[in-house]
Amino acid sequence: MAIVQVALGARSYDIPIEQGALDRAGAFLSPYARNGRLVVVTDAHVAAAQLPRLDASLRTAGIMAEPIILPPGEQTKSWQHLEQLLDALLALEIERGDHVVALGGGVIGDLVGFAASILKRGCHFIQVPTTLLAQVDSSVGGKTAINTRAGKNLVGSFYQPALVLIDPSTLDSLPPRETRAGYAEVVKYGLIDDPAFFAWCEAHAGDLLAGDPAARTYAIERSVRAKAAIVADDERETSGRRALLNLGHTFGHALEADTGFSDTLLHGEGVAAGMALAFRYSARLGLCPQADADRVTAHLRSVGLPYDLATAHVTADGAALVGHMLHDKKMAAGTLPFLLARGIGQTFLSKDVVLDDMAAFLNADRAG
Repeated sequence: MAIVQVALGARSYDIPIEQGALDRAGAFLSPYARNGRLVVVTDAHVAAAQLPRLDASLRTAGIMAEPIILPPGEQTKSWQHLEQLLDALLALEIERGDHVVALGGGVIGDLVGFAASILKRGCHFIQVPTTLLAQVDSSVGGKTAINTRAGKNLVGSFYQPALVLIDPSTLDSLPPRETRAGYAEVVKYGLIDDPAFFAWCEAHAGDLLAGDPAARTYAIERSVRAKAAIVADDERETSGRRALLNLGHTFGHALEADTGFSDTLLHGEGVAAGMALAFRYSARLGLCPQADADRVTAHLRSVGLPYDLATAHVTADGAALVGHMLHDKKMAAGTLPFLLARGIGQTFLSKDVVLDDMAAFLNADRAG
């Protein structure tokens, strides 16, 4: 078992990573159970696949699980389901000292974390991520949010969990498409500042996506260590270093908005296409070698991830996509920062992108 710590002083927490950890969850979670119970929030798909394992482990430890089951999908990150969840938690008489368990992917983790941050001005929560995307990215670092009609993740808070428990075996129940989508966030860490890890991904992506436990565990641990270090250095994205984790996201969120935040384009798929676009745009500006941009595109294509507007099923023109970007939460003083690259492992934050030029680039990409 590996244990990664997110070092945030009084808000520090551990991230145990172990194959089969869900079957020993009672031992990990018993210190957080009050009066012999834990409320577990999940969605219908995860409830069928993983809740029995968690429930059995908790019962062995003398803990009763009280489940709240929500609908699956990105649409659950909404005002409506936030209200539904808060009402359910209040009906169960959750107190400020209680811990709520988020069992699921990024949607459940984001929603439960935000609910915990505002319920009675803050109760505690624990992340038990069951998707690759959540295990390597969204469960770590305390970003919580819901979506609104104006855009993705525009209402939320920074609120750290008390524990993140990662069991790579939960990935066995996922559809291949969802695992591929999560893999985009693994690749991201190599593209940000670790070219050796990107090379590892090029060599071992097939093993990881085929379910090899060693490859999965290695990729998860390396990704989590990278994110934990960045979060410890820049918890609230004030110094700029944490912003590097948004590589591909400004593009990706615009693509998701164009496809209606639906199953047409999963979040990780949008990030994959967004990273490819960021590297190709960097090459267009002369910042990045074209060979590096081509290498990124080729790798994403080889694993079956979207790498341009067409493969992301996006039909909007450049102006419309830039319009979506203007709702991005990172807008500051009328300027939208972009994550660009000088090469693989050399991502940086640019605040001087000309949006008309960006629209022209997207139109060219759309035309093929």
